[in-house]
Amino acid sequence: MTQRVTVSLDDDSSAALETLVAETGNGQSETVRRALTFYAANFEAASGRPSDNLEQYYQMLTSGEHVLLDVDFLHAFLEHCYAGGDPDPEFVAAADQVSDYHAREYARRFESVGDVLEWLSFCGFLEVRREAGDTYHIVFPSKAIRWFMTRFIERSTVDMPADIEIEQGVSKVIVTERTE
Repeated sequence: MTQRVTVSLDDDSSAALETLVAETGNGQSETVRRALTFYAANFEAASGRPSDNLEQYYQMLTSGEHVLLDVDFLHAFLEHCYAGGDPDPEFVAAADQVSDYHAREYARRFESVGDVLEWLSFCGFLEVRREAGDTYHIVFPSKAIRWFMTRFIERSTVDMPADIEIEQGVSKVIVTERTE
């Protein structure tokens, strides 16, 4: 069902519509429909009320502690470090140092290993699905990222009030959190 709507446009809105119609090659109606759909999907950000995810991304980036990185660069970097067998020992030592720092941070910041896994999922390193109890199925985008992130998870959760058990699969792992 289509519904007709009459809209009054100011000069800026009219110019924006003309530009979008010219750039997309779509008609005015299609352009307005797409614009409304996009606006509805991004209402929180467009109305100045950022979603929790946008707010967390903003905090991560403005702290200077994190950067945006194309996922292909991450894959290329880790595949290079992993090429020819085991990763370079100097890379492993440096990555372990970062993991050990995060262990202290995560012990203060998160209440459970599940919270850490959700955070890492939010950061884009993995996909996590919680099962019954404290068991998590984790899927990684590549073998190198699986190796890197599994090692990171093991080392960065050592100061938390729980132990973890990790079962390795082909492209995923199962993490079970055991509270002390």
